[in-house]
Amino acid sequence: MIKATINHYHHHVSSFTITGHADAGEYGQDIVCSAVSVLSITTVNGLQEVAGMDVDVDSDDKNGGYLSVHIPVTADSKKRIQADAILNTFQGGMTDIASSYSQYIKLNIAN
Repeated sequence: MIKATINHYHHHVSSFTITGHADAGEYGQDIVCSAVSVLSITTVNGLQEVAGMDVDVDSDDKNGGYLSVHIPVTADSKKRIQADAILNTFQGGMTDIASSYSQYIKLNIAN
């Protein structure tokens, strides 16, 4: 099962962590793992390339699946607006996946 936590600080997503594997299908055929992977990697790329943020990323695909992303606090309002749009889209996508595939993913949104 995938376990995902999205943390907030002052109404902004401040970090997210994803662990485990969905085991919803054979390796390479697991649409739940694929959806979560694509969404999380695209989110990190968007934060770095679109918002220009230097996010702290820790990952380990080999030992059970692990991704931890910490978003820096910034005074740059343009970066914060862009980051919020990207992170709110990520949270919405994760919520949709968790709703549709609740037997394979547990999502915790901590405010």
